[in-house]
Amino acid sequence: MPWSAVLLVSNGRSDEEADFADVYAFTGRASCVLGRARECEIRLAPGQLEVSRRHCLIVVRPPHVVVRDLGSRNGTYVNGKLVDEARGEWKLQHGDEVRVGSTVMHVVVRTDDLPERLPGIWLVRELGRGGQGVVHLAHDTDSGRLVALKELTLHGGIDPAAREAFSRELECTQALRHPNIVRFHGSVTHAGVLGFTCEYCPRGNVADLVLRHGGRLAIDEAVPLALQALKGLAYAHQAEVPVRLANGRTTMGHGLVHRDIKPQNLLLTGSSRQPVLKIADFGLAKAFDQAGLSGQTPSGALGGSVAFMSRRQVINYKYARPDVDLWAVMACLYWMLTGRTPRDFPPDADPVAVVLREPPVPVRERRSSIPGRLADLMDEMLDEANEALPASASELSRTLEEMW
Repeated sequence: MPWSAVLLVSNGRSDEEADFADVYAFTGRASCVLGRARECEIRLAPGQLEVSRRHCLIVVRPPHVVVRDLGSRNGTYVNGKLVDEARGEWKLQHGDEVRVGSTVMHVVVRTDDLPERLPGIWLVRELGRGGQGVVHLAHDTDSGRLVALKELTLHGGIDPAAREAFSRELECTQALRHPNIVRFHGSVTHAGVLGFTCEYCPRGNVADLVLRHGGRLAIDEAVPLALQALKGLAYAHQAEVPVRLANGRTTMGHGLVHRDIKPQNLLLTGSSRQPVLKIADFGLAKAFDQAGLSGQTPSGALGGSVAFMSRRQVINYKYARPDVDLWAVMACLYWMLTGRTPRDFPPDADPVAVVLREPPVPVRERRSSIPGRLADLMDEMLDEANEALPASASELSRTLEEMW
């Protein structure tokens, strides 16, 4: 059976090129040392001081690939688990992620059982799924980059609403270009697959980050992430985006409201010390100046995650304005700082009823150490009876920077 192992190494490049990989391919027995030393076969950037000069050894013995830590100072991790000298060799599987400092290496083992998913696209592993779509980490062999491949399988009958939402996300992602919004690469329609490739964010999402930090973040970690989300939204709320009208014609809309800002849709790239936040998942986004003209959102429809949704969005989802995204960012900041959502949702309660009836809990009741000015701003933004609020993402961003 034809066999090859491919190591895709994201080697500490700039944020704009973080999804490009150095490719090391093997078809027979081989071994290579990864580290900062000049003699290493996989040499990482000399400036990555968290990586040892001779950090770990990769040994290829078809049909197996193993990694062995070489007594490194900061350790070698496979899928988040430490590989130390006591463990000896760690057998790697297709789709495994090896992390060395800020460098990430993905393992692709190719056999006849692992064909190309699409021409020039090799799947590495599944990143997530929901509804009728799935997201894969993939290697685009033409560009040499690691990408996220989001696809909707067309076989077996697709809910028209799901296909409509997917097409809308593709169009919105393609139209937006901002450092704090996931970057679009290309659309895909081939062999029963409707999808697109976009920027891969190797550091997961804000929800993952908070869990790794024990349930909440320090203020100087959380506020910069909220500010980056606001910068991305300030751009999206003014962007020109295509809108398909109910009569089939296409026009340009001015300003896109996301309608599903939540920790899982705030992705992370960059370094661990300076993470870069990217807004993702525009499947529920809508050009708010064209609300009611496309026929895509029925009256009374509701989408998104209720725990991070304002009362105004629940009541008037179809005609939601940018203020619902601002509320959601503050709800995400609240969650990053406290590990709790602004409202409590008892297991036996209707979550929509909770949003309609219950006010948010003041943030200092969750975490008393939050500075008073910051807490006041958060409570004011989450108080939906308050009319004297920042009117735009840019204004809220400036106010938050002054408070912090």
